[in-house]
Formats: sequence, C-alpha cells, structure tokens
Amino acid sequence: MLRVRVKAVPDKGKANAAVIALVAKALGVPRSRISVAAGETARLKTLAVEGDGTLLATKLAVITGSPLA
Repeated sequence: MLRVRVKAVPDKGKANAAVIALVAKALGVPRSRISVAAGETARLKTLAVEGDGTLLATKLAVITGSPLA
C-alpha cells in the first residue's frame, strides 16, 4: 500500500490523473502504463502498472523504504 496526497480536486478525473502522474514519475514509467484498476471514484484506489514486475517491485521498495519480501 502506498499513501499519496495530491492537490487536484476529484472533479472529472483530475485527482486520478494527478495520482497516476505522481506514481509514474516515482516509478520512472510512462503515465500510459498506469491505470486505475479499482476505486475510480473512491479514496482508496488500486492501480495497475504495466512493466517488469521485479524492477517495479524494487523501485517501490526503494520509494517506501521497505525491504523486498
């Protein structure tokens, strides 16, 4: 789980786009590789990220400061 905060308001997908842009920048992947898989209108969201799972897991571990399991 990753907690993020964006300034964009939840109007016409602006907040979702801001979350996707933030996560894309943090993981170093294009925004087009990330989509909202669940929770499009909810505060809690599940994002789908396309790419090398091992590399993405490593980047996520660095971001969160958590060791890889």
